[in-house]
Amino acid sequence: MMDITNIRRGIQRYYPVTEASIRLLSSYFTEHRFPAKYLVIRGGIIDRHVYFIETGLTRSYCLAEGKEHTTWFSKEGDITFGLLCLYRNRAGFEYVETVEPTRAYSIPIHVLNRLYDTNIEIANWGRVVHQECLLALQRVRIDNLTLTAKERYETLLKMFPDICQRVNLGYIASFLGISISTLSRIRAEK
Repeated sequence: MMDITNIRRGIQRYYPVTEASIRLLSSYFTEHRFPAKYLVIRGGIIDRHVYFIETGLTRSYCLAEGKEHTTWFSKEGDITFGLLCLYRNRAGFEYVETVEPTRAYSIPIHVLNRLYDTNIEIANWGRVVHQECLLALQRVRIDNLTLTAKERYETLLKMFPDICQRVNLGYIASFLGISISTLSRIRAEK
């Protein structure tokens, strides 16, 4: 019997999916135990899976002019995937790398889509989780345009209170769109 306590909690955080539907969804899971610094998804390569994180942490990033730019962090109970892989069945630009040892479960995208067609609870969960992710990404984009670096850092700490204990400061600075020295100065002021 697989322990998916954090995944269950993460799913039900967005939509009241019944235990029967969660069992159905998880019956298609394949378990993965990834070491830290493992590339789960690589830019330029189609990955036909959605990953549900039970324990651990990943970061999503893209490359621009050879430099990594962190775009998101996914923790226990979250899902992670390649956007273009999921929505367009095309190789995407993002990379997903584990930050720490991570236990995740994958489900093939075509199976998840079939479940959306046949199970209204899973379909509604999928709709709501993707809406919330879109809104969160929009919030980050607007925050990057309107908030000071210190305010962006404080907002991140509200979303991920333990982020500084789990992630290297370079990844956090990259996510916030600031230099490591600026982040160090902000942290020293607290």
